[in-house]
Amino acid sequence: MTHEPTPPAAPSGRRARVLRAAGAAAIGLASAVAALGAGELAAYATGVPTAPVVAVGSAAVDLTPTPLKEYAVRTFGTHDKAVLLGGIHLTTALLAALAGLLAVRRPAVGAAVFGAFGALGARAALSRPGAAAADCAPSLLAGLVGAAAVLLLARLWRRAGSTPAAPRPAADGPERGLPEVPPQRAGSANRRTVLAATVATFAAGTLAGVGGRALTDRRYDVTAARDAVRLPAPAAPPPPLPAAAHPNVPGLSPFTTPNADFYRVDTALTIPRVDPRDWTLRIHGLVDRPQSITFDELLREPLEELDHTLSCVSNEVGGPYVGTTRWLGAALPALLRRAGVRAGADQLVGRSKDGMTIGTPLESVLDGRRALLAVGMDGEALPLAHGFPCRTVVPGFYGYTSATKWLVELEVTAFAAFDPYWVRRGWDRTGAVRTASRIEVPAPFARVPAGDVDVAGTAWATHRGVAAVELRIDEGPWLQAELAADAGPDLWRQWSYRWSGAPPGTHRIEVRATDATGAVQPERRAAPFPAGATGWHSTVVTVT
Repeated sequence: MTHEPTPPAAPSGRRARVLRAAGAAAIGLASAVAALGAGELAAYATGVPTAPVVAVGSAAVDLTPTPLKEYAVRTFGTHDKAVLLGGIHLTTALLAALAGLLAVRRPAVGAAVFGAFGALGARAALSRPGAAAADCAPSLLAGLVGAAAVLLLARLWRRAGSTPAAPRPAADGPERGLPEVPPQRAGSANRRTVLAATVATFAAGTLAGVGGRALTDRRYDVTAARDAVRLPAPAAPPPPLPAAAHPNVPGLSPFTTPNADFYRVDTALTIPRVDPRDWTLRIHGLVDRPQSITFDELLREPLEELDHTLSCVSNEVGGPYVGTTRWLGAALPALLRRAGVRAGADQLVGRSKDGMTIGTPLESVLDGRRALLAVGMDGEALPLAHGFPCRTVVPGFYGYTSATKWLVELEVTAFAAFDPYWVRRGWDRTGAVRTASRIEVPAPFARVPAGDVDVAGTAWATHRGVAAVELRIDEGPWLQAELAADAGPDLWRQWSYRWSGAPPGTHRIEVRATDATGAVQPERRAAPFPAGATGWHSTVVTVT
């Protein structure tokens, strides 16, 4: 006598409800992956910024309140964009799971969630400066694919859930001799179909997403075009930086910041890719002779080199968002004078490929300082992340009012006529660099042996210069630090102090700088918003 194997008991109660909910959520997640994969494939035709997640993320950056942006930069630093994209993916996953739960009960409602996501992405893509109607296609396609996928998977799910149990044939009936069909067998087969369809949808979406992004990156890659750029030598090379500009103190930052270590703070979720062969700079507005300059024409201008310390207004006291390098570019004042600046103009607005606008006081660009349309950085063409093929550099100002990366347009205008991106968000209109200093050696909370201890750091007051640096220990008298050689007012200045006979214990060291006008760095702490941080940097060390 033979016996049929007993089928596993169907899950019941709370466990069954959890499994059903997990399966429904998986349907939504698989549909979302398919949607995003379709959007990435479509972005091959319209560009990386039009991909649904990037389009929504860019719009989110623009809509984020200034205090939240400052918190993100302060908390996550240069990883803020990765955190934002991760948050968008997480939110999308949660909404997709919800859509799956809704779709197994009301398929139209689940599909509507994906339709709304597609519409949101389309609106975000069209909100970008210079957007074309086709830019909304990736998001619309993503919404359509997501809605279709969740409807199909939900239909299979509902069929599996409504399959009646197969009756057991009677022993003396017309089907005598046929094997008995266990009650759950047909439903199990349908559940396997749902599982297989869900996995296949997820796999297809993943393949489309990864493949679409790879194809798009390859199509719009400008690395080879950048590598092919041959920068001309400057018309009048500056003298080399003095070796004595950098004290020989282990742990002190190098005087010149390597490109790979130069800070990057901007709003671009993906680096704009500009082919120099297609690049044109438009100079217009309150000028007598509007100009249009190609990259080759710009390279034929007499190029200058400028050693300059650039800093970010988001830098906290003692923060890392500052760096020094040698820039190469064409003289910006000469190009503006060639265009013929009209009376009444007091602002120069730079526009980036990604739509960012940065406004600089025009009188400062024309007052004799060496402002550049930079094409080179530390002996090579601008890195992609730092503005290739062209950016502005204007000494004396934070980057948010002087350093337009991926520059495509310069408009001569008036402050009364236009508020740039950051000014509309409450930041100071001028953005002049405040005097700052920081302690780099010893590192915070370092343990150092008793005796002679080297204390060293960096100070900057761009375009004014640093005249003195003082430090004090445990709120004692101010002590004069030894300044390294002065390389120029547009550069930071490093300093050092030999702390003789440092006694054991925990000690607090503070630093302050005086600029070349005689103004002493203020003690009062102020946050970076709206005009740059102020206050004395301090560190705590333990002498053993």
